[in-house]
Amino acid sequence: MSADRPQRLGILAGAAGFAALGAVAIGGVARNVTRRADARLDPNSIEDFRAIYADRASFATVDDGVPLAIREVGPADAAVTVLFSHGFSLRMSSWHFQRQRLATVWGDNVRLVFMDHRGHGRSGAAPAHTATITQLGADINAVIRSVIPDGPVVLVGHSMGAMAIMGLATRAPELFGEKIIGVGLISTAARGITEAGLGQGLQNPLVDAFRLSVRRVPRAVRAGRGVTRAVMTPVLTAASFGSTFHSPALSQFVAAMIQNTPIDTVVDFLRSLESHDESAALAVLSRIPTLVACGYEDKVTPLPNSVELHGALADCELVGVPDCGHLVLLERPEVITEAIERLVQRSVR
Repeated sequence: MSADRPQRLGILAGAAGFAALGAVAIGGVARNVTRRADARLDPNSIEDFRAIYADRASFATVDDGVPLAIREVGPADAAVTVLFSHGFSLRMSSWHFQRQRLATVWGDNVRLVFMDHRGHGRSGAAPAHTATITQLGADINAVIRSVIPDGPVVLVGHSMGAMAIMGLATRAPELFGEKIIGVGLISTAARGITEAGLGQGLQNPLVDAFRLSVRRVPRAVRAGRGVTRAVMTPVLTAASFGSTFHSPALSQFVAAMIQNTPIDTVVDFLRSLESHDESAALAVLSRIPTLVACGYEDKVTPLPNSVELHGALADCELVGVPDCGHLVLLERPEVITEAIERLVQRSVR
C-alpha cells in the first residue's frame, strides 16, 4: 500500500460517516437494486450456493452442550488452517466464493474450516443468555480445540464473526502469536456501532415493534415467518450491497439466509451487537499480521470503523473496496479472496 493510501481512505471514511443506515430510504434502495438487477445479465445465476454442504461434515460440541456445524476442505495435517467465522443472521455458506477459489488455489497446502455460529445455519439453538460476542469467541476456541488441535490457525471473520474473533482475543490473548498466527477482519467494528450504521438502523420503530412482539407474544411471532420477512429482512438487507450491485440470485441467497435464521437468534444477538466493545482486543491482535477490509458504501459497519481498526493495529493491511456495501465478501469476492491469500502468506513466513 502506498504511503498516502490510508490518508485517502481516511478522507473517504469521513464522507462515509454521513451515509448512515438511518438516512437511507430502505424501500427505495431495495426497489432500485431490484430494478438495476433485472436490467442486466446476472453473473451469479448459475452459482450453486449450497456447494459447501458437500464438504466434509462434523459437529463440535461446546461446553454448554450446543453443537456447532462444521465443514472442512483439505487435509487435517495441512501446514496451516484457515477458520472462517460468518456474520449476523448469515451462515457458513456466505463464504461461498472464498471456499470455491481458495480450495483451488491452495489445494492440500491449506485446510479450510467453516462453522455456523450457535443459533445460525445448522448449529444448535442459542439460549438467550448465550447470545453474546463473548460466547461466540469461546465457541471459536472450542472449534479450534476440537477440529484443529495441531498446527497454526489463521482466523477470518465477517461482521459479527469478526467481532467474535476480537472477543476471543480479549479473553484468551495467549492464543495469539502462538496458535493463532493471523487474523482477517471484514466489514466490522471494534466498538461504537450504536453511533452509526447498524446502530442508527436499529433506531427504527419497526425494529422496536418487532422486539416487543417477540417478548409479548413469542409463540405467535415464531409461528409466522412473514414477520421476519416483512420487518427484519428489509432492514438487514437494504444496505448490504453497494449502489451498483446487480445480482438477483445473490440477493435472493442473502435474503434466504436471513429469513431462515430463527427469530430468537435475530433478537437476542441484536441486543449483544448494540453493546459490543472489544477495543481491548486490538493490542492483542497487534502481535500478529492482520487484514482489515470494508466496502466504501458499507452502511452497517461504515468505513470509519475499519479506518479506526487499521490505525490501532501494527502489521495490518487495509483494503477499501469502492462501490461495495456490507457484504463485500459476496459482492466483490475476488478482492476479499486475494486479500485473504496475502494475509496467509504474511502469517506463515
